Amino acid sequence: MAPPAGTTGKRRRFLSNVWTWIIEQNAGTQLGRKQWAFAFALVTSLFFTWGFAYGLLDVLNAHFQTVFGISKLQSTLLQLAYFGAYFVWAPFAGAFVRRVGYKRGIHIGLGLYSLGAIFFWPSAKFEKYGGFVGSTFVIGCGLATLEVAANSYISVLGTPQYAAARLNFSQGFQGVASFAGPLIASRWFFTGANATSLGTVQWVYLAVAGLGIALNILFFFCDLPEITEDALAEEIDEVGITDGQGPFRKQYRCIFGFVAQTAYVGAQVTVASFAVNFLVDQGVGIDQSKASQLFSFCQVTFTIGRFVGVAILNFIDPALLLSFYGFCCSLFCLLVSQLPGYRGVGCLFCLFFFESICYPCIFTLGTKNLGVHTKRGSGLIVMGVGGGAWYPPAQGALADKAYTRRSYLVPTSGYIVMTIYAIGLVVDQARKNGFTFRNRDELTANLKRAADFSPTDSLPGEKKVSSDELVAVV
Repeated sequence: MAPPAGTTGKRRRFLSNVWTWIIEQNAGTQLGRKQWAFAFALVTSLFFTWGFAYGLLDVLNAHFQTVFGISKLQSTLLQLAYFGAYFVWAPFAGAFVRRVGYKRGIHIGLGLYSLGAIFFWPSAKFEKYGGFVGSTFVIGCGLATLEVAANSYISVLGTPQYAAARLNFSQGFQGVASFAGPLIASRWFFTGANATSLGTVQWVYLAVAGLGIALNILFFFCDLPEITEDALAEEIDEVGITDGQGPFRKQYRCIFGFVAQTAYVGAQVTVASFAVNFLVDQGVGIDQSKASQLFSFCQVTFTIGRFVGVAILNFIDPALLLSFYGFCCSLFCLLVSQLPGYRGVGCLFCLFFFESICYPCIFTLGTKNLGVHTKRGSGLIVMGVGGGAWYPPAQGALADKAYTRRSYLVPTSGYIVMTIYAIGLVVDQARKNGFTFRNRDELTANLKRAADFSPTDSLPGEKKVSSDELVAVV
């Protein structure tokens, strides 16, 4: 399987080396090397789809303020619909995927995604803001289903040691699409007569619908190997990992992961939602078109950070790295709320860089070693994306009453919650297996311990029996 097309020279060789490393390190025990590479590449293509939709959403927030004459708080109804759909629909999506499998779950997600994009046409034609909100909700339901299926599939498609690196690599292409959205908007939404009309919006989303339909057809004719929860449970049970045993309500790593994901996504979404407003309000001569371009550069920074994270996660423990990145996010978001002019703009770029690995790391850490609870846990973590529905209204209300810059105190709280979760995981891991900076292969380590186990060794909590006592008993 070749690396993504469209690259040349050193960049192509770099991506080729990364691609080879990913295949060698992550080929799952249930799939052959070629099967693994094909499945990984196919599912990764989905990340571009919803990255593009998300990138357009943030720019539409500012565009609708101009076209419909609504306040910043009212414009956040788009975020409320989009991310509220995750909160409402993700549990059902998890149940669907668990019942019908990953491939059919992807079909359901792409179908809803395309349907919602098609509804943008009549909404733009009749200039109904409520229609855009409803269409965005349908798109959100489709993307929630795709997130449950694709994120979970990438996470279990290989060893748990490199799950965070795999998901960061796949979601890097979501970042590529995220900055493509604002670039398109700066060219067609905010210039000339388009600055006060919705004509181009309907055509862009009609193309988005076509992309969703084309991908759905592609997946229909492609063989996507299914990975069962029973097989995952058997794999971790064989090496003595018991984290996923017991009822789902006792999977605290996953439950608290949902809380962390809710707080983080809420912070990330509201930071991006008001980025254009923030840049315009800094008083350094940035208009909406230029602000949209700068926002796309922020997304480029985010994407670069995600691919850098892939390399770092090969060596550094994901929970430890998430703790450091969470601290940096909290710090730079606080500085954005306090520093005027270009200093605040610079801190905003730093904030986007350190956001890069957070979502994939929370997802993989929260669903790690869940066994038979894997798909249900994935649904819960994706449900946390619903945090993006609650934070923007809170920041919008503060931005309407105070300066936009000050409203960035709201997302700071979300980054702090995420950091606490990451530090808690580091402490828990250190208590169970000892502290380490390096990314640890738990499956191999446990398998080695099991191989070294002798008849005279005792299991945890059992009394150790000597060889003389063993003979006496016999």
